[in-house]
Amino acid sequence: MKLPLEAFLPYRLLAVLVLTVFYGIYLAKQWGQKRRGIQTMQIGRRKDTQSHTVETLMGIATVGIIPAQLLSITFGWSHLPAHARFTGFCVGMVGDLIFLISVLSMKDSWRAGIPDKDKTELVTDGIYAYSRNPAFLGFDLQYIGVLLMYCNLLTGMFTVFAIVMLHQQILQEERYLTTVFGTEYLDYHHQVFRYLGRRKKRNEKTEM
Repeated sequence: MKLPLEAFLPYRLLAVLVLTVFYGIYLAKQWGQKRRGIQTMQIGRRKDTQSHTVETLMGIATVGIIPAQLLSITFGWSHLPAHARFTGFCVGMVGDLIFLISVLSMKDSWRAGIPDKDKTELVTDGIYAYSRNPAFLGFDLQYIGVLLMYCNLLTGMFTVFAIVMLHQQILQEERYLTTVFGTEYLDYHHQVFRYLGRRKKRNEKTEM
């Protein structure tokens, strides 16, 4: 029986590629903002207990998953068939692309964590017209993609932990944006879905 092409792909290299592109985008954005005097990293700076706790746990999850992924790749801990692993590579690269578009669309308003003092603009155009949280969606797809490529208990636990904590961070940011931008954000919140999709306006329905 002839094996499919997916069975012969260099999955270690492909997984490293997904991670390198993703974190390369993250670090390049952070470096670019630092050159302009912008502090990108804001995680854990807010003093209220709930925000600090959620952001601290999110930081642990998103940092802790990296060595878990790298260990899985190094030792080849994978329990899924080749076609699932190839799907994982595709999902991971889509996550990288979405993350890249999101940080470019945010321009200098992009922050990691809820800013304590910085005043940023509400971005609602570009990819943000179709997702309120495309950067978080990019994170999730990257995590899921690598999990499909190297599926094991360690990576699985960290993936679930990271995705849950990113979702908790989204809920916190929604409350923060409602407080800061009021009706402007509530209108945007009603029009665009949290992860992907948007509601049609009444006039758009009438024209169709």
